[in-house]
Amino acid sequence: MRSVDECFSKVKAVSFRYISSQETSGEKFRNKDRIIRSFLIPICFWISKKAKKKSPLIIGLAGGQGSGKTTISSILSLILKKYFKLKVFKISIDDFYKTKKERKTLSKNKHPLLLTRGVPGTHDINIMLDFFRNIKVKSFKSLKLPKFNKAKDDRYKRKHWYKLKSRPDIVIFEGWCVGAKPQNLRQLKKPINSLERVHDQSLKWRQFVNFQLKTKYKKLYKQLDSLLYLNANNFNLLQKWRIKQEKKLWLKAKNKKNLKIMNKKEIINFMQTYQRITEQMFKDAPKYSSIIMNLNRNHQIQKIKFN
Repeated sequence: MRSVDECFSKVKAVSFRYISSQETSGEKFRNKDRIIRSFLIPICFWISKKAKKKSPLIIGLAGGQGSGKTTISSILSLILKKYFKLKVFKISIDDFYKTKKERKTLSKNKHPLLLTRGVPGTHDINIMLDFFRNIKVKSFKSLKLPKFNKAKDDRYKRKHWYKLKSRPDIVIFEGWCVGAKPQNLRQLKKPINSLERVHDQSLKWRQFVNFQLKTKYKKLYKQLDSLLYLNANNFNLLQKWRIKQEKKLWLKAKNKKNLKIMNKKEIINFMQTYQRITEQMFKDAPKYSSIIMNLNRNHQIQKIKFN
């Protein structure tokens, strides 16, 4: 019988190496032993038991901006590969953003706010659906999948895309709105921040985004076998964490010349486009997620709940 202790001894070095690569001198990952041993390893045991032989297990991992999705999904991936010997492919919904040129067209045809990446409607749904369909094919050969450069707010050139050479056992599909559900008209009508009050008085943007959730994104999220959710206490905490994240992006960047780093005010404005869906997910996602990871104010997993 494989145990948590045995698993921890095998994955500790590789997990700590990844964590230290993400740290900066002023921002350290605290209680890493406890978080890996008490929370992430049990989640990996749960995932490994669900792994299917005939087709990949598709796990969604959701959480607000700055909640730690990339870090958590990366450590889960390392543990599943190292200890459970599973082939894992991890990708973010962010990598499927439409190009800047496509978003410009969308902003002219539908609503100016759609130039800003993030909300449902600004991703290329067809590429995502093709991806989920292709990894289930028995005669899988290889796949190239887009990679998004947030610093330049545009897709990388094709030569830098992900190359998936063999069919994975597990796919971890992470993103801030993964699994989000639409609202009703009564909920949509009430603006929740200054961006909606000033720039979406007609409700056109809100209705467009909501319609995407009702239709194309509903079809997309049906591809998920399970959803894991990183649950923060409130939206203000996410803003604080996202500001730290942007600073880290600057500190870790080798080429700072063409970097588009946002200041605090820009981040707060940017996150207003995310606020409606994020706050709705605070209420909804714990009800339909398979695993809820509750985060404390110090940006650490405090407890997990298996549904």
